[in-house]
Amino acid sequence: MPPLTPPASSSSSARPPSSAWHASSRDVLVPVLRAAGCVFAEEEAELILDAASTADEAAAMARRRAQGLPLEHVVGWAGFHGLRVGVEPGVFVPRRRTEFLVDQALAAVPHASVVVDLCCGSGAVGAALAASLGPVELHACDIDPVAVACARRNLAGYGGHAYAGDLFGPLPARLRGRVDILAANVPYVPSDEVPLLPAEAREHEPLTALDGGGDGLDVLRRVAAGAPLWLAPGGCVLVETGEHQVPAAVEAFTRGGLTVRVARDEERSAQVILGTVLR
Repeated sequence: MPPLTPPASSSSSARPPSSAWHASSRDVLVPVLRAAGCVFAEEEAELILDAASTADEAAAMARRRAQGLPLEHVVGWAGFHGLRVGVEPGVFVPRRRTEFLVDQALAAVPHASVVVDLCCGSGAVGAALAASLGPVELHACDIDPVAVACARRNLAGYGGHAYAGDLFGPLPARLRGRVDILAANVPYVPSDEVPLLPAEAREHEPLTALDGGGDGLDVLRRVAAGAPLWLAPGGCVLVETGEHQVPAAVEAFTRGGLTVRVARDEERSAQVILGTVLR
């Protein structure tokens, strides 16, 4: 159950001032969280206290966390690329390593004006791109309607649109040949490895956001095959994948007619496949 990295704070929203009940509640929450296996119990307690309005609410939140609910679902947000992105139970929690995909997209197409976030989950990638790029035409899709509802709330401030449906299916046809950044945080865990995932992910996040099929690349291959139809000249499709999957992912991009580049970030254990199409 413990997260692999310390809980993220966010610079986008100032923390409320500490209330009188915080100190006594902290002394209660930390042992509860530590006993449940939370490695960063003190930091998690502070985030819960900041999110709670009363001591009773904080205690209830700590109990949910101790029962295995992801911290982000407990407090209602995840830190991602300097933003507080709203999340809720049943929605995939954006991973910090996926910030590398955002960085690569911004570097590849720094003046993008049309952005699509496929397999969007909470819409974290789309929100981060829009926050960095400034005014853009922003669209997002996910097969899970719960995620789409969450993404709509997160993207509303950027004028973004979120659609429920399978990959490119629900996108407006007028976007064909106009997309500058096509970011797809596809599921890439091989089916037989899903049971090995931490309980937080396995029990509280949608299977469609995790299970990538036999070798983990079923959805990636479909994205690679469909991307050329949607990309603008000079546009780029970016997909995150596992280190051992890189050769097969590159082959899928090449077969789709894309010019491929692989970017790696060892510190975040992130691999991103970038593809462009020449016209």
